[in-house]
Amino acid sequence: MARLTRAQQQERTRAAVLVAARQEFAEYGYAEAKVDRIAERAELTRGAVYSNFTGKRALYLAVLADAAEQARAAAEPPLASPGSAAQALGVFARIWLERLPFAADTPGSGHLRLRSVTGVLDTEPARAALAELLRFEALLLARALEPHTALRTGTVRRAELTLTLLHGAASLAENAPGAGDPFDLTRAAEHLAGIPLLDDADPPHLPYVPPAVLTRDTWTAPRDLRDEITGRGFGLDDDGVVVVLGVRRLSAAEDAMRSVRPGDQLTFVVVTDDPAETGRLARLRVVDLIACLRRVFAPGDLPRPRIVFDDTGTVPAAIGCDPADDSTELAIRTHDGLIVARAEGRGAGHAVAGRSAAEGPRRPL
Repeated sequence: MARLTRAQQQERTRAAVLVAARQEFAEYGYAEAKVDRIAERAELTRGAVYSNFTGKRALYLAVLADAAEQARAAAEPPLASPGSAAQALGVFARIWLERLPFAADTPGSGHLRLRSVTGVLDTEPARAALAELLRFEALLLARALEPHTALRTGTVRRAELTLTLLHGAASLAENAPGAGDPFDLTRAAEHLAGIPLLDDADPPHLPYVPPAVLTRDTWTAPRDLRDEITGRGFGLDDDGVVVVLGVRRLSAAEDAMRSVRPGDQLTFVVVTDDPAETGRLARLRVVDLIACLRRVFAPGDLPRPRIVFDDTGTVPAAIGCDPADDSTELAIRTHDGLIVARAEGRGAGHAVAGRSAAEGPRRPL
């Protein structure tokens, strides 16, 4: 047999650890699981486990994220999207609720089915990240519900209500497996499409966002990136708007979506200074949502913005912001291989998305 390379050996070790960890968490739950037993199950040393994962929490999140990746890979898209928002929310809820634990499940296996992070992330930064992720998920669901129109506040709020309903049902089922009728919950989600919610005007803070700086900066556009929605690779050498958001600033994506010009390619790059935990949490939640969306909506109706997880900070470094962290918010507009507008701080995505590539700085006479 050919000798494995170092990278191949590391990947094999990581896969073995994930399998063993899933068995351990299913049997004992997160709190009672032991890294020593995981190493023993995988026939590895404790050091080999820690060389791939920073700790039990990072390992648990990796197990959940791996399950979400598998669900996304197995998702079979429908030939056509549902005919109405009510039907779409009903189908989405039915698919999402498939994860509810059965009454016969052990607590550990039930938590894994739910992708539950209850009792795992109990710090203020983690709670803040979860709140931002819920808003970001609602934006993606709203874009799938209305893929060919401008973003409407009412649709975003209905999407957020739907996710709140489903996560609330999951929280109840986690403590009382079998509680809650999935068919009733599905019908409730359908009715949310008809709740009268105002499509508010633009948020009041937008007029106070500083304008983008117009430039003609050369840059080396990162390549070999992957869009999490389509699963396809791409590079940032095409024209468009790139918004880099730390996990604790993901709700700012709404401002960019509101302001982007028709026909612009919009890319969100998600960054963090804690890829082992916060980064894996973000990947888990977003990939899990995309797996559901892929089973509800035809490929042409999936959300149009590209989403990239950049754990190494490649994109912000190329833009000129290094290092990036959970509070990062910066954006650029690219045209003909140049950065023609840039902004940083609150509202950066809105400031850049509203600029046209033709508005670049005048060249001296």
